[in-house]
Amino acid sequence: MHSTAWWPVLILLAIATVEDIRSRRIPNWLVLPFLAAGVVVNTACHGAKGLGQSMGGMALALAVTGILCWLRGMGMGDLKLCAAVGAWIGSGQLVVALAATGIAGGVLALIWAAWRGSVNESLEGSGDLILGFWKRGLRPHPNLVLDNPHARTMPYAPAIAIGTIFSFLAM
Repeated sequence: MHSTAWWPVLILLAIATVEDIRSRRIPNWLVLPFLAAGVVVNTACHGAKGLGQSMGGMALALAVTGILCWLRGMGMGDLKLCAAVGAWIGSGQLVVALAATGIAGGVLALIWAAWRGSVNESLEGSGDLILGFWKRGLRPHPNLVLDNPHARTMPYAPAIAIGTIFSFLAM
């Protein structure tokens, strides 16, 4: 699927990254048509197998990022962006993209925190978030959520873009 997916996904990621950095939103007008186009193109090019790969990619993206959205650690725009990418590249490549996205997100979070002068606060918050699951279970943290106006957040489309591009190079 590389030949049909590379350029549309690259364009999607470039626009989403600029929008997310600029406005801290990834608009529906961008991701939803790309999601539908991924299903249509893969089905047209690969038949039922392409449809299955697109649906599998979307399902994997929704499962993984859906948990993060439910915990209020990731926005719905990020979820829809991952689902659109999944519709184009399928679940096999999306596994690599999501793993690389997580690594890129961690590195970018450290850079973001250093730039804002909040590395210690960010590391403490990360530790509290991870260790807090033992105490509160799989529930949102009371303070480290996107809804909290005092929480330090960062645009995540750049990490999704880096992870996805890495998946194209690695596969």
